[in-house]
Amino acid sequence: MLSLSSVTPFKSRGPLLGALLASVMAFTLAVSPAAQAQPKGLPDFTELVEQVGPSVVNIKTSERVKSPLRSGGGMDPNVEEFFKRFGIPMPNRPDGRTPRGGNGGDDDGPQRRGEGSGFILTADGYVMTNAHVVDGADELWVTLTDKRKFKAKVVGADARTDVAVVKIDATGLPAVKIGDANRLKVGEWVMAIGSPFGLESTVTAGIVSAKQRDTGQYLPFIQTDVAINPGNSGGPLINMRGEVVGINSQIYSPSGGYAGISFAIPMDEATRVADQLRNGGRVIRGRIGVRIAPVTEEVAESIGLGKPMGALVQGVEPGSPAEKAGIEAGDIIVKVDGRAIEKAGDLPRIIGATKPGSKASLQVFRRGSTKEISLSVVELEADKARGSSSTESAPASPVKTTLGLGVVDLTDAQKRELKLKGGVRVESADGAAARAGLREGDVITLLDNTEVIDVKQFTALAAKLDKSKPVTVLVRRGDWVNYVVIRPSR
Repeated sequence: MLSLSSVTPFKSRGPLLGALLASVMAFTLAVSPAAQAQPKGLPDFTELVEQVGPSVVNIKTSERVKSPLRSGGGMDPNVEEFFKRFGIPMPNRPDGRTPRGGNGGDDDGPQRRGEGSGFILTADGYVMTNAHVVDGADELWVTLTDKRKFKAKVVGADARTDVAVVKIDATGLPAVKIGDANRLKVGEWVMAIGSPFGLESTVTAGIVSAKQRDTGQYLPFIQTDVAINPGNSGGPLINMRGEVVGINSQIYSPSGGYAGISFAIPMDEATRVADQLRNGGRVIRGRIGVRIAPVTEEVAESIGLGKPMGALVQGVEPGSPAEKAGIEAGDIIVKVDGRAIEKAGDLPRIIGATKPGSKASLQVFRRGSTKEISLSVVELEADKARGSSSTESAPASPVKTTLGLGVVDLTDAQKRELKLKGGVRVESADGAAARAGLREGDVITLLDNTEVIDVKQFTALAAKLDKSKPVTVLVRRGDWVNYVVIRPSR
């Protein structure tokens, strides 16, 4: 870079030469790439804030505590909301005092307070927020940006999607515009408005970091780097067109504070849930009665599926639509009504959105080929407690196979209990089989995509295998099944 001292000596050689050098330098700066490259302007969020800001509300909750507390109730409500949301035990108050009720009187008893955000869905007072914001609340207050405060009631809340709708007695409210979350692109600018740590109408911004992020919840999330903290929960995620595309719901943080990763519920899914909550107060979902697991790359390759996709059926509930239709443990469901199941989590989302009583067509991968199965979807109910099946010891002596397994035939009682037509029970596992995780009590129902009938057939199949290549077996352990790849020793 030229300094002032490096230029001034040329000026001392005369006015003409100095002017010429100055012209050359000016021309060089004018045509240089660095000078030509104009920095791209950052987005201006001021108009969006003016447009959407009045539609964002602050939500305060209070919950009566049945017994005096020495923890939680007297801490900052936003910090308490964080502990409540992520299931972290609340620390004891340093002063050991018991918090009192909302009016400070002894008759009110202790109360637990919380705080969150929300946004106005309709002009007549419907407000959307997170289910965890209103969970357990005895009283609910909604404050608008113009400082008007309304007592609210919960219309409905759905814990599976973390969506809730509350109602206030007001009209002529500024409702948000709902956007299409499917149009979002990774790298697109988005903005959040909420009440982190009780700081109402706080605006933060960032970009979409990822879409369809599966965190093990019922929905695929929008991941962003927008700063989200306790109190932001339930607030809107807004695109550059001023449309709400998501509800800020979760953060990922090893420390408890914002760490650059936050998650929002896609608005298309949230709207579907909210419509059901407004119409009936609850969400109706479909179910078919299967327990599922992901399909690993190793398993997909070994059974001829091609790539890891679909949902592996680990168990079928007795009397369920899946059992009646002939779905078996070990099947891999790859399509529902023509929609591909890219990962296991897609299945409950698609089936859950299917109206109970309607028919669904499933494409199933079974023993190297696909099969179409039609079944009736029923309504999802609360999970029932199920005891794990046990297997009694078979009296026969185990037969050693080339896979390093000692196996015996299943007894008739075991077949009835496990609802199996055939298979072999593992009595011992050595070498590669033990390294693969097989153990005594496992029941093998498939060997290299071939259904196992008994010990004699299993032994013959094992003897024909190429011992230099891995082999896949389908294993039943209690109520669960899974594919296991036995790899030869190297």
